[in-house]
Amino acid sequence: MKAAICPEPGRLDIIDRPAPGSPPKGWARLAVSHVGICGTDYHIFEGKHPYLEYPRVMGHEISATVIESGEGISLAPGTPVIVNPYLSCGTCGACLKGKPNCCTAIRVLGVHTDGAFCEEILVPEANLYPADGLSLEEAATVEFLAIGAHAVRRSLAPPGSRALVIGAGPIGLGTALFSRIAGHRVTLLDTSAERLDMAASRLGFAEGILAGDGALAAVLSATDGDGFDVVFDATGYGGSMEKSFAFVAHGGCLVFVSVVKDEIRFSDPEFHKREMMLVGSRNATRQDFEHVAASIRSGHVPIKSLITHRTTLDDVANDLPRWAHEKAGLIKAVVKISP
Repeated sequence: MKAAICPEPGRLDIIDRPAPGSPPKGWARLAVSHVGICGTDYHIFEGKHPYLEYPRVMGHEISATVIESGEGISLAPGTPVIVNPYLSCGTCGACLKGKPNCCTAIRVLGVHTDGAFCEEILVPEANLYPADGLSLEEAATVEFLAIGAHAVRRSLAPPGSRALVIGAGPIGLGTALFSRIAGHRVTLLDTSAERLDMAASRLGFAEGILAGDGALAAVLSATDGDGFDVVFDATGYGGSMEKSFAFVAHGGCLVFVSVVKDEIRFSDPEFHKREMMLVGSRNATRQDFEHVAASIRSGHVPIKSLITHRTTLDDVANDLPRWAHEKAGLIKAVVKISP
């Protein structure tokens, strides 16, 4: 079968490799349909991912169709599915608490093990959700949107909360969309006026703050001096994460959606006097995937406005390296795998 493989940073090759064999018990063999390109994929290509071994087939935002079912599988061949790429052990403390998204032995397709920039893959049935009512292109956006949906659920912020989303990239925009769906009053903060303008014109987020020396004053002005009830940092930048503490209202919540290798430092007196809640948010669960799929079906998520770039498996070796640097106008790129 055909696959796009990253043998080392800065290279992406189209190769032929053996197709997976028949699936074992509890697994299914899938024909990959569409795969979204994530910031993680760009980092892998650029050699910036801290925990990756090369060579690697990337791709974890996946839609597919069942080709063959292993023993005990209820999904029939021909079923279109959304793929949850987080392969969990099922036996660790986190899994037994219903939190497989932070399994102690988690393996993510396209990161810890080969992903879906190829024609066929094997996946456990537990990680497959029927894509009922979604096109296969729409189904390939569910995983990245579920990251934001999970962060919003983790915040526990009630409807009517004033929410600030820092970082208007794909994950930040997904978080903003599900914050709005949760009934929050959403403001975006970003370093790029172009991204803020695109979020306003394409997704309806008219309230935006440009990062910089005047950001704190703008935050206080927008909230009558109080700060935001809930702040989501989706930048993947340690400096931004440290500054985000100052934007949270007394009694508010700060959610770190992205993860960095840095140590994050903050003022304990400021943290305590606000009785602030600090929350980490990692990956997503089936509940989040199902919430996203239902929100797309109901028309609350403007998928056509989110997908700005498209390519094919044959062309991704040329397009992904280019898009890693040419970000203007880019929100979400999707690779069509099947003919």
